[in-house]
Amino acid sequence: MLEELREEAIVNKVGGRFKLSTLIQKRLVALNAGARPLVDMNTNDKLQIVIQEIMQDKIFLDTSANVRVAGESTEVDGPPELDLSNL
Repeated sequence: MLEELREEAIVNKVGGRFKLSTLIQKRLVALNAGARPLVDMNTNDKLQIVIQEIMQDKIFLDTSANVRVAGESTEVDGPPELDLSNL
């Protein structure tokens, strides 16, 4: 387990253990679906990437439990949806 997860600082930063687990899970889904990492790290460990994104205040949960990028109004729950209506 990562050291950051053992400390209360990350729990307090997000607003509780439930919110932390929700944020981690949703962001991991987004990264696995092809979203780009918001931090530069020399690792393929997506959990470490998510933890660093949280610790650097790059992502947070909004009031509807959607993952948001700090300073942007867009959701980062996954890659953009494909518009297949014109096919």
